[in-house]
Amino acid sequence: MNGKLTIFTKVLLDFLYYTGIIITVFVPFIISFYGNYNTYFADNVPQLSILFILSGIFAVLIIYELRKIFQSVLADDCFIRQNVTSLNKMGTYSFFIALLTSFRLFLYLTPAVIVVILVFIIAGLFSKVLSRVFDKAVTYKLENDLTI
Repeated sequence: MNGKLTIFTKVLLDFLYYTGIIITVFVPFIISFYGNYNTYFADNVPQLSILFILSGIFAVLIIYELRKIFQSVLADDCFIRQNVTSLNKMGTYSFFIALLTSFRLFLYLTPAVIVVILVFIIAGLFSKVLSRVFDKAVTYKLENDLTI
């Protein structure tokens, strides 16, 4: 693998993972602060905090699974059952984020909310389909390994 791209990707995933944890923890404070500039946020601090904290947890879990997959890529062993499981989990987490975000439609309807919902539905579907592709690849690899 390209050295610079590998290092960049690893650093980016690590940065996103740890910053995601920190931001998720501070969501209520961030929403309260932003409420000084936007009355919608000021009026809905508890509801938005719950939705964003839960979405943040699922987003961090997606990045956690990506980091595990990336480790297998670094080890030059991509086609393993663990990656199938990780992709499947990422799909489920994406669907949960889409579901949680859909609750925002009851608070405040914006085009951005609809776009986020669609993006996470597509990401969830993509992850689920990719997990099936990887599952077949792992099966073929294991069968091939047994033949040799």
